[in-house]
This record gives sequence, structure tokens and C-alpha cells, in this order.
Amino acid sequence: MSAALNWLAEHGAELARWIAFAAAVAVAGLASAAVVRRRALYIGLGVPVKLDWLPGNKEGDIRERKKRKPSFAGQVLGHRKLLHDVRSGIMHLIYFYGFIVLQFGAADLIWKKLSGHPIPFPYYDGFAWSQELTVSLVLLAVLYGGFRRYVERLPRLKRGWKPSLVLWFIGGLMVTVLFTLAFERLASLGAAGTGTASVTNASVHLVAEKYAPISALLADGLGALGVSIGSLAAVIGYELFWWLHLLVLLSFLVYVPQSKHFHLLTGPVNLWLHRRAPVGKLSPLDLENEEAEAFGAGKVEHFTQKQLVDLYACVECGRCTNVCPASNTGKLLSPMHLMVKLRDHLTEKGAAITSKSPWIPKAMGGRIAGAHTMGASLPVWEDGFEGSVTSIAPTMAAQAQAWSVRAGLKAEDAELIGDVMTEEELWACTTCRNCEEVCPVGNEHVDKIIDMRRYLVLMDGKLPADGQRALQNIERQSNPWGLPRAERAAWIEECESRTGVRVPTMQEFRKEAALRVAESTGMEEKGAAVAVKAAVPEVLLWAGSMGAYDTRSRKVLYDVVRLLDRAGVSFATLGLEERSSGDTARRIGNELLFQELCRENIATIAKYGITRIVTVCPHTYNAFKKDYPDFGLPDSVVVEHHTELLAELLSAGRLEPQHALKERVTYHDSCYLGRYNEVYDAPRQLLKAIPGVQLEEMARSRANGMCCGAGGGLMWMEEQSGVRVNIARTAQALEVRPSVIGSACPYCLTMMEDGLKSLEADERVSARDVAELLAASVFGSEGR
Repeated sequence: MSAALNWLAEHGAELARWIAFAAAVAVAGLASAAVVRRRALYIGLGVPVKLDWLPGNKEGDIRERKKRKPSFAGQVLGHRKLLHDVRSGIMHLIYFYGFIVLQFGAADLIWKKLSGHPIPFPYYDGFAWSQELTVSLVLLAVLYGGFRRYVERLPRLKRGWKPSLVLWFIGGLMVTVLFTLAFERLASLGAAGTGTASVTNASVHLVAEKYAPISALLADGLGALGVSIGSLAAVIGYELFWWLHLLVLLSFLVYVPQSKHFHLLTGPVNLWLHRRAPVGKLSPLDLENEEAEAFGAGKVEHFTQKQLVDLYACVECGRCTNVCPASNTGKLLSPMHLMVKLRDHLTEKGAAITSKSPWIPKAMGGRIAGAHTMGASLPVWEDGFEGSVTSIAPTMAAQAQAWSVRAGLKAEDAELIGDVMTEEELWACTTCRNCEEVCPVGNEHVDKIIDMRRYLVLMDGKLPADGQRALQNIERQSNPWGLPRAERAAWIEECESRTGVRVPTMQEFRKEAALRVAESTGMEEKGAAVAVKAAVPEVLLWAGSMGAYDTRSRKVLYDVVRLLDRAGVSFATLGLEERSSGDTARRIGNELLFQELCRENIATIAKYGITRIVTVCPHTYNAFKKDYPDFGLPDSVVVEHHTELLAELLSAGRLEPQHALKERVTYHDSCYLGRYNEVYDAPRQLLKAIPGVQLEEMARSRANGMCCGAGGGLMWMEEQSGVRVNIARTAQALEVRPSVIGSACPYCLTMMEDGLKSLEADERVSARDVAELLAASVFGSEGR
């Protein structure tokens, strides 16, 4: 008994420390695991979905899975998207790799105190130096993060105690590390100087001062303040800051999964699970499913589990809102707030359904008696537009004021559309995908908005009156204006009178081919028709509704016809057999109308055995490439944009731009051609091939180009608040002092021309499709 008492007297402090340490780690670990488990339960409320990159899925082949590895590594380890903002990217790289490096230092610091021995890392002195350097860099990054948020006051960053808490956590960790090392140094030096084996029941291990420059300097400072070497104050200070460091570290462990910093875990998972279907592809609805509770998303549980993972991966960095055309022009929509509001709603509703509180301790949730909803907001930006100024500040302020707790409302009773997301926000989205392009954790915003639009349109029958009118016109006449369907082929006659080139319909092409066969072989015309049934032109020219009906867009179509004819390309069109591609219907949310149009067009394409389609409209182009394959369009059908085909003909020497155009051109990237399909170079190749053309890029171009405002069905709907997106984009184009704003989309062309008129710049600057500029160079004065 006495031996045990003696051992306890000698080692009691160490034993107590071990017990307290184990208890603290167990409590923190269990609390953190509980938070993660509960949020996993909330995510589980969503619709299960088979990941499209797994074996057995269309996009799940070996090549697609191999693509994942460099993309994942580039974004997680290389911070590819974060480095688009170099200063922010470097700061986050320091956080990221500092976090990894310092875990070894934390383990060493803890183990050294508990066991009396450091972890035997090779080159320990060098390891100690790397830890001090990393701590210093991270501390500087924390200070710079605070500067960015509160001094520089970047509009995209939130301010307040919640966004600042992580800075205090990380800063506290760094400070406690340095003070622990400094006090350890003072205590250990005392032990070494007196020959005592240990002043804290730990063996002495000193790192040379040159390998511990910061903690050694801090120890000198403490000495100057009266903390002498080997003193009781040094021993107590060492013990105190060791425990402070441990408690801050464990508190951070519990805090992370119940804050936006859950992205430390969910971000990499989200990027790994990121679907590898074609970019921007929408999931089709099974409209024949009689067991479906709803079509679209009218409740947060209607989203897929992968979509719900997005919500917990959101970093709230504001990059998405910073580039959003709606947010930049004073609309209420903010992609960042979309994710945050859906996340808050999921957390509150998930807690109500599962009876599992999301907060540990519960006080972290603020003990709210109600549910978050959108209340009254600040007035949206209505001050007009001057120059090229765009700002997200009004949207950020309006969202911050509106998102508040409604007392007495149960979370399960809050309406997803109306209480959480307003209809105004949903109809402000242009579906440009710039938000997704810049998101560092791979979040997808557009599909969630489309799913909510689908619910509004298909289940509630709600949409803006002008959108409803456009859909009714498409349904009745297969064009948004409601012009007679019988006039869809009228452009062919006009094209012939203007250009001298007759564009045959597929029926005429087959008939002419049959006549030629009959004449050359002596066969009867009926037999010849059977013989050429499989005959198809090189290219099917898809006019689209804009090309077929819009007077301005027809001019682009005519120049494309002339260029194809000059290059000796065999082509035809469908004429009256052509229907709307259905893109507008799908983006607005009428999946039923889209699928009807889609299947009609696919049947017509199959009837004629078409193998190659070219269109002047990126929206039609994207629909054919991304959406139609789900409904039976064969992979063998090649779909091209007119700029791709013209660039190919130019490269092959079949077109020769020879007449100089003395124009200063800035090119506006179409979202559906660029971000959706990564066609950035073909239009620029055409412009660079034209003698005399000087190409000037806008500040926002290529993958970061700003939308013209026409996507997502907004071409047919009036903007109800803020500045018109096309005016803001036109002003950005005018900053580079062009004589021509080039484009490759009939929607963009219309928007740019309208913007020039609104800014009273149409007399000195014109908007033209790149095909028009190429034709002017190829044909000379007759093409002007």
C-alpha cells in the first residue's frame, strides 16, 4: 500500500493530467462525431441518387473516372479556383497547408507534456524550426484575413461575430502554441541549469535557439517581464498555456462541423462526388412516374442527397455572389445566400424531423423559438446606372436584413418557395453558371434554382406573366413570339433573294438527289427516291427560332449560309419540320413542354438520318449536346456551333479572309457557348484571322465573362428591379473603347445592341456576330 501511495505521490500529477486529457479528448471527439452524424441524418432526408461517375452509368466509364483525379487534386491540393484571386488564394494555401503541418506539431506538443519525451521525428531541430515558421505564417494570414474583412471590407465577405470566430480560433491556436513553447523553454532551461531531472515531471529537451527564434524571443520577453528561468511562474505558465492550447484545439474540433467551416470535411467530399455528367446538364424528370410526390423541388427533401451535401460544403466566401449578374445589378438573388438559406432551413427542418438538435452545446444555436424565413428586405438597388459601376452591396445588405427568425413558426411548416427562397430570387437567375465556375468546393447552384422553378411551373402553375406568354407561344406556334408556325421557313426565300444561295429543305434535298440519280441511271423517279433515302447533306443547318423569325438574327444566318456555300459545304435545313429546341421551356421550368419538343425534333432528325448539325444559337447547341441524349439523340450525331465549323473551314483553307476590316473588336462570350461548352477559342480564331481587326479583351472575359442577361428564359421576361444586366455588360465592353462588340449568339447580339442604344453609344459602336465580320472580310464590300 505504501509503495502505491509513494508512486501516486510521485506520479499523481502526471496521472491526473492523463485522466483530464483523455476525458477532454473523449468529450470533444464524441461531441464532434455527434454533430457530423446528425448533419448526415439531415442530408439523408434528400432523394437518394446514383452518382453518375460510378460503373454502369453512361458517364461512368474509365475515362470519366480518370478525369476526376487531376481535377480533385488541382482544386483541393492546388487551390486552382481559389488562386483566381491570388491574394486570397495564397492566404488560404497558408491556412490549408499550415493546418496539415501544425497537426504534427500539436501532436508533439501534447505528447511531450504527457510522456516527457518528444515524438522522435527525424531532424527534430529542423522540424521545430518548420513549426515556428508555419505558426508565424498562419498568424500573419489570420491578421491579413481580418484586414480583408474589416479594413479593406470586401463586399463579398460577411462581417460580424460569427464570421470572425474562426479568426479568433486560429489566432488563439497560434498564440497558445508560441506561449506554450516559450514557457516550456523557460521551465526547461531552469531544469538544465540546476541539474534537476525535471521541473515538471518531464525530461528536459531543449531546441537550439536558432531553431526556435520566435519562442526564444518570446521567452526573453517574458523574462524581461519577471518570469525567471526555472521559476514557479514558468512552470505554471507552461501548464496553463499547454491546457489552453489543448482546449482551444478541441473546441475548434467541436465548432467546425456546426459552422461554415464544416467545408474542411465536406468540401473535399463534395469535389470527389462532383458529378461528371456534361457541365450544366440538367437531370431529366420522369413525368410518367405516378408515384412521384412532386415534380421539381417544393420541399428541401425533394433535393437529392448530393445537392444537400452542397449546402454543408458552402464556405460563404461570396465568390459566387461577387460574379453573379443578378447580384451585381441590384436583384435580390445572391447565390451565396441561396446556399446559406437552404442550409439553415435544412438544419432546422432536419432537427425537427429527426428530433436531433444540430447544436452542441445547444446554446450555439441561439435557442431560437421559430424558424428562419425571408422577411422584409431593404429596397433593392433602384438608383439607376452610371458608367460601368456594378455592385453587390445592395443585394448583400438586403439579404442580411431579410433573413431572420419568425417567432412561433415551426421549421417543418416553413415553405421552401416563399419563406426560404422568394419567387423574385428564382426568376432573377440567368443560369449563366458563373457562380459554379468560381466555387472552390464544387457547389452547383443552377440545378437547385431550376428544380424550384420546375415545382412552381409544373405543380403550382406560377411564373411571371411574360414567361407564361412565351411558353404558351412556344406550345402553340413553336416560337416565343407566337408568330405563325407556317412562317418558320420564310427565311429561306428571303435568304435566296438577298444572297443568291438557295438553302434546300431536307425534303427538297432528297427529291433533288433522287432526280439526279434518275437522270444519271435512267431509273424511275420512285425507285431513285428509294435509292437515295439514306442520302444526307454534310451539315444540317438548324435555323432556330431566332434565325427563323428575328429580323436581326436572320442577317447572321444569311452570312453563315454564304460562308458555307463559298466553302463548298453541302447543307440543308428542316424548314417547316423544325421545332423550337425547347431550351427556353426547360430553363423556365416547363419540363413537360421541353420533353415534347425534344422528342419531336429527335424523331425528325432520325427520320432523315442526320449525322451532323450546326446551329447559330448556343442555347440550341447546348440543348442538343447536353439535354437531347437523355431522350434518344444518338451519340453519333455531331453537334457544332457555327463558329466551330467556320474555324474548321478556315483552318482547312476553304475560306479566305482577304479584305481588311479596320475595327477594334471586343468579344463577348456567350455563357452557353463558353462556360457550358468551353468554346472560347473558335470565335477568337475567326476574329484573329481577319486582316485589320484588333482584338481587345474585356476585364471579364472567357470563363469569367459576365452574362448578357438573356439566359434562363430571361430573354422573354422583363427585369423587375435594379439595373438591366445587358446595360451593365455593354458598359463593361465600352471600357475597352471598341468600334465593334462581337458575339456569337443571337440572344447576346440582341442584348448588346439594346445596351448600346440605352447607353447612346450605337452611333459610334456596333454589335455584330463574328460570322458577319468574317463574311465582310471574305466577300469584301458586298458582304458589308
